[in-house]
Amino acid sequence: MKLTVRAITADQHRSWIQSRSSVSFLQLPEWGKVKVGWKSESLGWFLGSELVGAGLVLYRPVPKIPSRSLAYLPEGPDIDWLTTAHPNIPLNDWLAPMLDHCRGRGAFQVKMGPPVATRRWQADSIKNAMAQWREDVAVPPAHLHDVIADWHSVEAQHLSVQLNSRGWIQETSSGAGFGDVQPRYVFQIDLADRTLDQIFAGFNQLWRRNIRKAEKAGVIVTQGTRADLADFHRIYVETASRDRFTPRALSYFERMWDELNGALEGRLTLHLAHYQGHVAAATLMVRVGTHAWYSYGASTTADRDVRPSNALQWDMITMAHASGCSLYDLRGIADTLNPEDHLFGLVQFKVGTGGFAQEYLGEWDYILRNVWAKGYGLYQARRG
Repeated sequence: MKLTVRAITADQHRSWIQSRSSVSFLQLPEWGKVKVGWKSESLGWFLGSELVGAGLVLYRPVPKIPSRSLAYLPEGPDIDWLTTAHPNIPLNDWLAPMLDHCRGRGAFQVKMGPPVATRRWQADSIKNAMAQWREDVAVPPAHLHDVIADWHSVEAQHLSVQLNSRGWIQETSSGAGFGDVQPRYVFQIDLADRTLDQIFAGFNQLWRRNIRKAEKAGVIVTQGTRADLADFHRIYVETASRDRFTPRALSYFERMWDELNGALEGRLTLHLAHYQGHVAAATLMVRVGTHAWYSYGASTTADRDVRPSNALQWDMITMAHASGCSLYDLRGIADTLNPEDHLFGLVQFKVGTGGFAQEYLGEWDYILRNVWAKGYGLYQARRG
């Protein structure tokens, strides 16, 4: 029986997601309404009448020519990538009907991010690599990918070869995911079958000390409401200036709140760290099934010494653990081990949780209409 792909309703898509242990929050049907400037569509993969896969497609129209667009499936689609559930269906039978569907919608290029892990490095392995920069080592590892992984997936490597042989082009960016391109490297903490005491004990000494320091200094963490997003955003803008990235507007986070919590109350939570009567730091967390993501964070420079960011992370981990999540995801890290790199501090901060760095297959592009794709690429390059 041949696989077919067609549009499904948001309710059908939600039912599929509820049947899964988790999918990326970027694949929720509600996410399409968060992204202004994009049109969205839920797709379903069918074997006969049986739904066997689903994905959210975001279409970005060409300015002034809405009939042509870039099609993007961030961290998706949710299909049987490694053909474990459907071993008799080759990869191309999953992807070809999706490409045909997107071509029929006027897409000139399809970008997707298969949610398939390729390699994993435990915190100790990363710390040992970082230590080489302080030791008498002639050529210390400059990047995470230079370090021998603690785990790797042969199946994922084979999938990469298959995609490449079928005309898919791998996105070369490996940044920490501050823009629309999603991070290839993330940092995660395993919560499954562990008590909070065990998770806390897995933090390095500095992390444990900073959590206790925040508590002793009088930092109080509370959950915020939609109205408190303005406090978050004020600090977020300060953080963006300090860390050199372009901030999103307050309206973006208000849409996130309205859409994600409108579909399921409590899916997006706001956590506020108060110190001496004001908000010193704030974070956003998203939960889908057994997976929780640290989505956005912000902190003031003035209150850094009382460690509100550590207190917030511990609060989110505690909530994720209490809600039955098996994985806490700190999201993107850069592929750098160089202390001179401005993103090194982010890597160092997350490694202190004692979790693991995970590499995903990355984002891949398929060109459907070459002239349009080249033209759009030139347009994007001019925009910077």
